[in-house]
Amino acid sequence: MNALVSIPLDGSSAPEVVVSGRTFYSSPRLSPNGTKLAFLAWDHPNLPWDGTELLVAPVAADGSVGEPERVAGSSSDWITQPAWSPSSVLHFVAEPDGWMNVQRVVDGRIEPVTRLEAEFAFPDWVFGLRNYAFAADGTIFAVGRSHGADRLYRIRPGEEHEPLDLPFTEMGDVDVAGDRVTLMGSGPRTFNAIVVVNPRDGSHETIRRSSTAEVEPAAISVPEPIEYPTTNGRTAHGLFYRPTNEKYEGPAGERPPLIVTSHGGPTAQAFGGLAVPIQLFTSRGFAVLDVDYGGSTGYGKEYRKRLEGEWGVVDVDDCVNGARWLADRGDVDGDRLSIRGGSASGYTTLSTLAFRDVFAAGVSYFGIGDLLAFAKETHKFESRYLDRLLGPLPEATEIYRQRSPNNYADQIRAAVLILQGLEDRVVPPTEAERIVDALWERRIPHAYIPFEGEDHGFRKAESLTRSFEAELSFLAQVFGFQPADEIEPIEVVNLDAARRGAQARS
Repeated sequence: MNALVSIPLDGSSAPEVVVSGRTFYSSPRLSPNGTKLAFLAWDHPNLPWDGTELLVAPVAADGSVGEPERVAGSSSDWITQPAWSPSSVLHFVAEPDGWMNVQRVVDGRIEPVTRLEAEFAFPDWVFGLRNYAFAADGTIFAVGRSHGADRLYRIRPGEEHEPLDLPFTEMGDVDVAGDRVTLMGSGPRTFNAIVVVNPRDGSHETIRRSSTAEVEPAAISVPEPIEYPTTNGRTAHGLFYRPTNEKYEGPAGERPPLIVTSHGGPTAQAFGGLAVPIQLFTSRGFAVLDVDYGGSTGYGKEYRKRLEGEWGVVDVDDCVNGARWLADRGDVDGDRLSIRGGSASGYTTLSTLAFRDVFAAGVSYFGIGDLLAFAKETHKFESRYLDRLLGPLPEATEIYRQRSPNNYADQIRAAVLILQGLEDRVVPPTEAERIVDALWERRIPHAYIPFEGEDHGFRKAESLTRSFEAELSFLAQVFGFQPADEIEPIEVVNLDAARRGAQARS
């Protein structure tokens, strides 16, 4: 049960329920003058980006809260990040024109504050996200995303919205302190950090970085935002990283192998800041494509809605078409294509291997293989997530079965590496082992590495190191090269037999 409650800070009485009866509540915000309380509410089967309502209740002098009234939103409108200006004007983010823009409530009317083809909100996977904040004079500093990157805008109603010139492509957690803006920011060459920005000239100071590691600038692969054609005449998006290492270069005339990856969620977006996992591969001669498939955020409502009813189809097509497009463009070797991912991205990886015959290798980190089991066992927040991505149960049971790659593991022809935490309760080890058994029976090259003490997402340093080394060893054996790193090789079962068969057929 979820409810909105008030808690006396002096302990004089028990917490009091302000409002209840909805599936979820979030984002309670008291106006600066103390007379109104704004909050969000929504119900299953929605997740916040499917449809939320913004409600406002009067607050009496004694702190009691009156009956709330709906100000904006519905079961099909995404409303998020309510906030009050210094003069107690209610603001929020919504997409009446197809893009998540800042709105405000004036004399009972909703007015747009911004009208940009940009998204001023992230999907509400966690509470307390903050894309915008107010200066004392009412100026808004807001992070908007478009073309796969974030920008910090200075916004004054009635004036042109001005983006500040900053080196960050990923920003959030915006706040204003005096005449400075604080935020979390990272860029293609910088790790995520707490940053203080002077909005007058765009100068900034880093207060604390998420990593103390130092990376040589010449060793960093900077992503290229790309757009490419995909199924049904549509366009898909991604971030393309070329192999980069100042100390090494590939053989003359040889195109690099490609690793395709994608974000989890699946309602999320590719991260364009400095990410160690990607740089580990690009510094070793791989190109990487991080796919923002249809269903991703940051490209408007229509793009986000592409995945409804089509999970396991649209995301798979966009990964396949991105790899083919790069191969046709001459950037990568079309005979050495691989795909990797974890959790929801692992589901896309396994689905691509089971339902398409494009990639020569695939790596699954605790990938979702059985959709019916996932729908049954996941937590409350996303327990009805698949209603929109696939269809409601039990009516759509057959769709769940048809889209579950575990049911079609016998169709996989690519070499596969399965990495699985033995304490995983979201994707139990039995699901990974089911795929491994099918690969064994069909004599498909594969390797399976279970990790003791790991859950749905690896946390231990030794697990992260071992998993990368296993991936590098696996891909080196499949693609036929010797890694420069001194790593412990893994055994890829049936790899030699597959090569002999390929040579006999040729």
